[in-house]
Amino acid sequence: MPKSKRDRAVTLSKTKKKGREHKETIVQSIRDAVEEYNSIYVFSFENMRNLKFKQFREQLKSSSRFFLGSNKVMQVAIGRSDSDEIRPGLHKVSKLLRGDCGLCLTNMPIEEAQRIFSEYEDHDFARTGSIASETVELKEGPLDQFTHEMEPFLRKQGMPVRLNKGVVELVGDFVVCEEGKPISPESSRILRLMGIKMATFKLSLICRWSPEDYEVYQEGLQGSDIESC
Repeated sequence: MPKSKRDRAVTLSKTKKKGREHKETIVQSIRDAVEEYNSIYVFSFENMRNLKFKQFREQLKSSSRFFLGSNKVMQVAIGRSDSDEIRPGLHKVSKLLRGDCGLCLTNMPIEEAQRIFSEYEDHDFARTGSIASETVELKEGPLDQFTHEMEPFLRKQGMPVRLNKGVVELVGDFVVCEEGKPISPESSRILRLMGIKMATFKLSLICRWSPEDYEVYQEGLQGSDIESC
């Protein structure tokens, strides 16, 4: 009887070595980029959408390079204190790498970088667990936006519906989601069917470093006891 591939032993030391080598590659890539680009920005993000971010990054690839992932790895790359920073003042940037953040190393003029980040936002459907930005309530009566084939699916999402002469009908008022509360899996599906987009993918600049100067864009983020970006 052939031996199952799932029974193969995995040497943990090799796994750890691969992970370490990957981190070392990232560290070196960041350090090389520091020498190549004029400015370094820390940016935060909300409601990350990988495909949208990939498109954003692709648009700027001729002038910029982005790093996302482990904040600790990025901190190690640029230095966490004035004793191990790779360029003067970079430990200040390191202190702002907290929470949902990334690094943007760029040769763009300052005004252009600020404009691009401040203007960028993309609306999308909210995912399960995200906070509803508004209350959505459906009133009792016919739901003309749904076809009769969708009635069984709507019932599975908890909606009190029935078919009345081929028309989907709500037999009682139904709250899809409430403002300020987490969106359930069922609510997320209903909102998508209704075409309601509550999530906004945004990028915000936290600080900028260059060999000449350093500035923080968001107040209250200076200091070593920062909780998040």
